[in-house]
Amino acid sequence: MTEPMNGDELSKVVQWLLAGRRAESGRLTEIHAHLKNKVCDIYVPKSATVEYRRLVDQARFNILPLLVSSLAQGLFVDGYRPANQLDNATVWDAVWQPNRMDARQSGIYRAALQYGLSYATVLPGEPAPAITPFSPRRMTALYADPVNDEWPEYAVSVGLPRPVITSDAPTQMLTTITVYDDTHSYAADVPSVFLLPQTSEDRGDPLPFEGLAIDYSTVVVKEHGLGVCPVVRFLESYDDLDDGPQGVVYPMLPAQRQLNQTTFGLLMAQQQQAFRQRWVTGMAIPEDADGNPVEPWNAAVNRVWHAESPDTKFGDFEPTSLDGYLNSRDKTLLYISAARQIPPHTMVVGNAVSNISAEALAALEAGHQLDIGEHKTAFGESVEQLLRLAGKAMGDEDTWEDTSAQVVWRDTTPRSLAQVADALGKLAQLLDVPPRALWEKIPGVTETDISRWEQMAGDRDAIGDVAALLAAPPPGADEPVVPGAEVDDAEPGSGGADPVLPGPGPEGR
Repeated sequence: MTEPMNGDELSKVVQWLLAGRRAESGRLTEIHAHLKNKVCDIYVPKSATVEYRRLVDQARFNILPLLVSSLAQGLFVDGYRPANQLDNATVWDAVWQPNRMDARQSGIYRAALQYGLSYATVLPGEPAPAITPFSPRRMTALYADPVNDEWPEYAVSVGLPRPVITSDAPTQMLTTITVYDDTHSYAADVPSVFLLPQTSEDRGDPLPFEGLAIDYSTVVVKEHGLGVCPVVRFLESYDDLDDGPQGVVYPMLPAQRQLNQTTFGLLMAQQQQAFRQRWVTGMAIPEDADGNPVEPWNAAVNRVWHAESPDTKFGDFEPTSLDGYLNSRDKTLLYISAARQIPPHTMVVGNAVSNISAEALAALEAGHQLDIGEHKTAFGESVEQLLRLAGKAMGDEDTWEDTSAQVVWRDTTPRSLAQVADALGKLAQLLDVPPRALWEKIPGVTETDISRWEQMAGDRDAIGDVAALLAAPPPGADEPVVPGAEVDDAEPGSGGADPVLPGPGPEGR
């Protein structure tokens, strides 16, 4: 049995883990604030009116969640096949399904798309090992080589702050953190002030928190015995070998700010031009007792001006055109669409894409499907790593050592069912592909559907065999006589009817 870390070692590890968490919290907090529509970045002067501030609040034109959803909705793992096998591995039904990962996997992918990475832990448990997804805002892992290492050296997960009921200070808060290494997990309470994320984009000091010590007598130590730190990292991409992925949101923040600014200008122009400014000439302006001009009318949208002098003329100023604001916003949306390989008809509502053929529409979707395919490759490796670790946690060494097993992704490509059926039928007829091998290529079909179809097909084959057996003649029965068929001469003493001799008469002579 491997000995756990002592109090001094644990304190040093926690210091470095929390320093790494503080260093990345600025970027993560900024992304989270934009995703939750809490940031507008429009200048508001101190003397701004309530009307002005409300327009600023309404100017949030947030398209960042759409960037995440457009990819996450095409990512769904539907199976896990060992090498050279047709059925799912045992770990799929023994661990993946009991942990409700059919639904919970989406949170892992969305967090990775939002922040660039996410995590999941696998720990032994009853009746099945437990899989727990984590956002990078609640977990930090340290790697000896962050680019190439498969398993981290240490990791820490952060719980939610809670008040200390027995404390004299009403604002004292504690947070439970759990540290993981390759043999044990360590749960301890630390002051929440060390874990609060930064509220700006400034990076924290990556040095250790000197003076932070863990009271080892309060630490809950559990052995998992997996031999590796039980944390699997999901990377959004592997394209940056220097700094790692940033996610799909962070690079688009400048474009999001531009959208907000353009929308504010549009709202301001709409508000000021809703009641058009009018002018009048050729009339004397009355004055009060102090000589101050008095407005001759109570101007309103439902009032009409009139004057008794025939020399008085009325008019209004030319309205501000809104086309410039709308075109500017559409151009920004098209830029985001091109940068993120999202079909333009998904981003721009109107006449940006219209009257095009099915082939052209498929071409517009091609880049987006390539982007989804790249993310399937990146996330697929992490899912395979997760299921291998789950196999080890349940004692299945074959699953742990099987590095050739692959996940099965659900086909979410937008195609008509008639088009898919025609293509799959041609594959079966022209290329002799087994029809059952093509079932999983049908969009939207799950592993449960395929299993039910196979059972139904097996039942149908058994019923067909029984029907054919009942329709066949019993063994040893004479074959039916076919009219007009020749009858071979029978030898004397052989079975069968005797030959009929011709009788007297002309025919018998």
